[in-house]
Amino acid sequence: MKSNKTELSPKQRDELLAALKARFEKHMTRHPGFVWAKVQARLEAKPDKLWSLAEMERTGGEPDVVGQDKKSGEFVFMDCSAQSPKGRVSFCYDRAALDARKEHKPKNCVMDMAADMGVAVLTEEEYFTLQKLGEFDTKSSSWLKTPAEIRKLGGAIYGDRRYGRVFIGHNGAESYYSGRGFRGSLKV
Repeated sequence: MKSNKTELSPKQRDELLAALKARFEKHMTRHPGFVWAKVQARLEAKPDKLWSLAEMERTGGEPDVVGQDKKSGEFVFMDCSAQSPKGRVSFCYDRAALDARKEHKPKNCVMDMAADMGVAVLTEEEYFTLQKLGEFDTKSSSWLKTPAEIRKLGGAIYGDRRYGRVFIGHNGAESYYSGRGFRGSLKV
């Protein structure tokens, strides 16, 4: 259920920018050499992206800058919460999986919620990149963008960190768990 309201009030905008700035300054190892003023200028020029970041924040993702696209110059934000975002758990993978469930259907699916939020679900490569910046999903797991050849066979993939290593696993796409959500990325 996508909200028609994709604009933040001035108060919401200021609160979000303050939270993003505090997180940016607290975790400089995620983005060495980056300057907050440049990030903020780009954010202020893109209110729709700011709304998506607010959705990431509202659902527990703790978005932070993790890089910059070399071609476009856009800053890359990813969910950096220690565990999979609490406001995005207990979802199956996509609409086809949700529709296939006969009973005990979850509230939503990962791909629909990500689209509603205006974010992309992390790929395997992005997940490994994120895991180089810290230790994430040590008690949870996160659905990842599943390659079409796996999805065609009914599966979906997820990532987590256990025993000091990052693992990619698989489940049926219709599965859902209270400890599995998804992490998003957004270019601004």
